[in-house]
Amino acid sequence: MISQEQPKPFISALGLDFGRKRIGVAGCDRTGLIATGITTIERTSFEQDVEQIRQIVNERDVQVLVMGLPYSMDGSLGFQARQVQKFTIRLAKALKLPVEYMDERLTSFQAEQLLIAENRSPSRHKGLIDRKAAALILQQWLDVKRASSRSSVAANIDTF
Repeated sequence: MISQEQPKPFISALGLDFGRKRIGVAGCDRTGLIATGITTIERTSFEQDVEQIRQIVNERDVQVLVMGLPYSMDGSLGFQARQVQKFTIRLAKALKLPVEYMDERLTSFQAEQLLIAENRSPSRHKGLIDRKAAALILQQWLDVKRASSRSSVAANIDTF
């Protein structure tokens, strides 16, 4: 009899698009397949930012934070990426949650293009752009996780 590996239980993740003025927040459905924007946090202080994120984490039983990391186009980490990392380290410690980074290059541009396709003005919907960018970051993470779990299952099958 061939034993089949059971599908891994779904991990609830929260996608974050960190900016100086706002933080876009996205969550995923119960299947772990689809990411959607939840809200945009208008930044005030670190403590208030953490408290708003903590409420979402508790409501959604989040187990991992997925933070967009703004690499430069040449793949290096610039000033903004280091700011994101500093904030993320403090946030992860405050929430006692692990963090995974995803390359967020061009996600804001993609989010703006989605708005334009919906006949909405990007300049009037900055918060929506941040939410959509967070959803793109989280969707990328979900897709990578799903692809890696499929390849590990395929590797296990090949060993029989």
